[in-house]
Amino acid sequence: MPVAAIDIGTNSTNLLVVGDDGSTMQRIVEVTRLGAGVDRTGSLAPDAIDRTVACLGRYAAIIADLGAGDAGRVPLRVSASSACRDATNRDRFFERVVEVLGRPPQLISGDDEARLAYRGAVSGLRPDPMGHVVIDIGGGSTEFAYGDVELRHTHSIDVGAVRLTERHLEHDPPRPEELLNAIGDVQDLFDDMVRSIPAMAGARQLIGVAGTIVTAAAVEIGMTNFESARVHGFRFERGAVEDVFRTLATEPLADRVHNPGLPRERADVIVGGLCVLVGLLRRWDADEIVVSSRNILDGMCAELLEESAR
Repeated sequence: MPVAAIDIGTNSTNLLVVGDDGSTMQRIVEVTRLGAGVDRTGSLAPDAIDRTVACLGRYAAIIADLGAGDAGRVPLRVSASSACRDATNRDRFFERVVEVLGRPPQLISGDDEARLAYRGAVSGLRPDPMGHVVIDIGGGSTEFAYGDVELRHTHSIDVGAVRLTERHLEHDPPRPEELLNAIGDVQDLFDDMVRSIPAMAGARQLIGVAGTIVTAAAVEIGMTNFESARVHGFRFERGAVEDVFRTLATEPLADRVHNPGLPRERADVIVGGLCVLVGLLRRWDADEIVVSSRNILDGMCAELLEESAR
């Protein structure tokens, strides 16, 4: 029997189904933008809820098909993160989720999000045993997980691709001062993190997961059709990250969408996400970041497989 995980994020709603041997049966990323406007209003917009619930209905059908017509046969874990943590009306959204999935999402903390992303990200890679940090840039928040031979520290900051775009990037293309302000937000929060967890600053290796980093790597490679295997383990040099940032940040949206590797539905927030990535690499003075195409979903499924085996 397979296991399945759904992650309801600020920007996208994602599904992973794996077999009992851990092999991927289905992996889908759909931009639903649940967190649109949450930073400003503090609540989930009705149209954003409708988009996300419709996506979950499609996922329920896929899970049911893999479970021989019964979605309830497949062990399933559903998480909700940054947008739902901030939204005052999340209970109404959770009620809608129950209607289509038969269960409410688990509202996970930033620390739990970092822990699960860490477990997923390092699978299939060789993390540096002398110190590494997994960075998960989401739509509403960015998670950090520091490890050496095991996970040691986690931290979450409230900046992500959607949140920074809505806060700072008002023009198309963004003005230089808007980009500087967005990057400054990220670096101020990084400095706060390092004061509380000094080990973070000394990490010898950075590993990046999730939409912004994977998309930026796909743009650098020039992928016309996305191939997970080509980005997993890709050593993304800082100079190349800066080049992608300069290209996308100086193009109007109408031109930006034509870059190979950049999905149209991410084009309006990718510069905000890159402000997070560039700000962090500059503060770390890192030479590169290793890209992982595995993420929080892989961590969730790994835990489900362990529970099923008990």
